[in-house]
Amino acid sequence: MRYKFYTTSEKAWDGMLRAISGAQHSIYCEMYIFVDNTPDHGFFDMLAQKAHEGLRVRVIIDALGSTDLQPSAIERARKAGVELLFFSYWLKHTHKKILVVDEKIAFVGGVNIHKLFKKWNDLQVRMKGPIVKSIIRSFARTYQMCGGTDPRVLAWNSKKTKFNKARLWILEHWQPESRRTVKKYYKHALRNANKNITIVTPYFAPQRWLIGALHQAMLRGVAVHILLPEYTDLWHMNRVNYFYMHRLRALGAVIYLSPEMNHAKAMLIDDIEGMVGSQNIDPLSFQYNVEAGVFFREEAMVKTLKGIIEAWKSKSIIFDPLTKKPEWFDYALSPIIRIFQRLT
Repeated sequence: MRYKFYTTSEKAWDGMLRAISGAQHSIYCEMYIFVDNTPDHGFFDMLAQKAHEGLRVRVIIDALGSTDLQPSAIERARKAGVELLFFSYWLKHTHKKILVVDEKIAFVGGVNIHKLFKKWNDLQVRMKGPIVKSIIRSFARTYQMCGGTDPRVLAWNSKKTKFNKARLWILEHWQPESRRTVKKYYKHALRNANKNITIVTPYFAPQRWLIGALHQAMLRGVAVHILLPEYTDLWHMNRVNYFYMHRLRALGAVIYLSPEMNHAKAMLIDDIEGMVGSQNIDPLSFQYNVEAGVFFREEAMVKTLKGIIEAWKSKSIIFDPLTKKPEWFDYALSPIIRIFQRLT
């Protein structure tokens, strides 16, 4: 299996556009935020061009996440032959970031497409090999739910994918059953950690079961490191992040604060198992959103991910509760968060 990690939105966009420009047969894309305001990275123009050339171009965009998308861009894409669908369901959103080219190359991770995110640190992984089939199936499920009609894409819903000893696989949130599967995987991974757990996330609002799993790991002597941006793009999430930083720090976790916005979602267990995906550590990702992530035990992939995270840590500061004392708003927010935790 061949792979490549991209560590910023801009680098990921470059890689994705190169793959799209080389497409010969098909392009499948599913995005939470996909907006036509990146002139140096003309995704909509490239997709329209490929559709005009006769390629099968199927695009799914979350209606809430992509409210900034201009109607003119939608019209141009559809006129060129792009099948552009919107995911719009009450309290459920597709938060996946998937691109599949020619059913051979797949991109999965946390990278959205909007001019505001161009310089953000993030993670997207490009892959070839059997895993691509599972990623297409993930796309096909959303495609069917959005009313897609291409029989070739729909046929993937009935296909089974087999892996040898599952050294690389995809876990996704879809129906309630799959959410239990993802939660079960996290519990299993954290329960069986022996040395260290590293979590990278921009938004940190862990549910009680996750706090408990991390606390149990620390009581066993497992080192828990959490990498967060010092300030996110959302003011209210800054306060939520700091609320949980204080709580996890008191339990023994080491919190790293990145001076730059880091939108990556990743996890490392004992430096032998890694995850890169779309889900944040919050109730929306674990309870409601449609998410997808790749989990892997391939030694080279894990080593590469570890190197990326260590580089980010080296540029971060360690959270000190004495210098980041709670503000008045945190005391008002605290009971609301605790009530919300009981509901989730």
